[in-house]
Amino acid sequence: MIAERLRPILEAEYPCFSDAEMARRRHAIEALLVEADCEHLLFCGANRFGSVVQWLTAWPVTAEAVGVLSPGKRDALFVQYHNHVAQARKLARDADVAWGRQSSISEAIDELNKRGARPDRIAVIGPLNVDQHSALAARFGKAVNLNKPYIRLRMIKSAEELDWLRIGAHFSDLGMMALRDGLRPGITKRELGDLVERAYLAQGGTNVIHYFGVTPMGGPQLAVPAQFPSTRRLQAGDVVFAEISAAFWDYPGQVLRSFALGKPTPLYRDLHTAADAAFDAIAAVLRDGALPEQVIEAARVIEDAGFTTIDDLLHGYGGGYLPPILGSASRPAGPLPDEPFRAGMTVVIQPNVVTKDDKAGVQTGEMVLITQNGVERIHTMPRGFAVLG
Repeated sequence: MIAERLRPILEAEYPCFSDAEMARRRHAIEALLVEADCEHLLFCGANRFGSVVQWLTAWPVTAEAVGVLSPGKRDALFVQYHNHVAQARKLARDADVAWGRQSSISEAIDELNKRGARPDRIAVIGPLNVDQHSALAARFGKAVNLNKPYIRLRMIKSAEELDWLRIGAHFSDLGMMALRDGLRPGITKRELGDLVERAYLAQGGTNVIHYFGVTPMGGPQLAVPAQFPSTRRLQAGDVVFAEISAAFWDYPGQVLRSFALGKPTPLYRDLHTAADAAFDAIAAVLRDGALPEQVIEAARVIEDAGFTTIDDLLHGYGGGYLPPILGSASRPAGPLPDEPFRAGMTVVIQPNVVTKDDKAGVQTGEMVLITQNGVERIHTMPRGFAVLG
């Protein structure tokens, strides 16, 4: 059940963050502008991608949105399509919203001209495409890319953001519980998605991902969930492993679990035992000030058991797929960052333990909150290797 104190957020016609929270975000962005010696920010998104638009204005990007932020002025937001403008005006209450007409970037450039913008003093956050970048550069020269500093802002969550993430975690748990309760021989992998989404759609949740892996435990040929479902029907003796993220607006949870349709084989028991041990070891070292190298060292129980990993061991989450992104000792994810973990970060611990031939694997893990003294669970889905039927 969701905490009663969160119900007013969940049941609002259109939930919104407080004025103080929105002001906090704007002040943080304005500080980045000062540091970059810039006078205006152009922020953008397209095709439901570009978290900065919603973070600054409360408008979730649909087809396209391009905004202009200038210290001391109201934001201007240009959206596609014309029929999206009405709701954008309702949600983006602190921005002047207008139709982007034939080109939202052209409208935003006109707005920058009206605000007296000067060449080489424009910063950008969001996914500008080649045409948009060329149009901006032709008028204002080289823009300053603030995407990395923006990502750093999103790594630490405010108290209000954590409340929204708890709702997203609740929806993700509902999806995973519905999957667990609906698994049976004879249904297809496509039907698994139906089970998951029906668990939270009526309550206001939206799908981010639901990836499923299904393979016989006696002769496994799959170690990681597939991103697109097949028509394969589940059979007795299968293992089912899943990664599910459902969101409340732009705030998701993420939960990973494995289920056996029948008695697990020794291999799968060993795989999950190693995964559980890795999760517990990682959770034990995480706290404010912990270093990424400590996470990698804690997860060596995977290699000690004779296995490896197939996905990132840990990653930041909430506002994007965030740093730090860590692989295991046997499957690194790039250079090891040296910046410590900080209280207020939300990360997904996900030791996806697999055999070295990549034929068998399990999923376990979930998003947690890093605190001064350890980690706090956000999810309520029971952990463990569930045996069904």
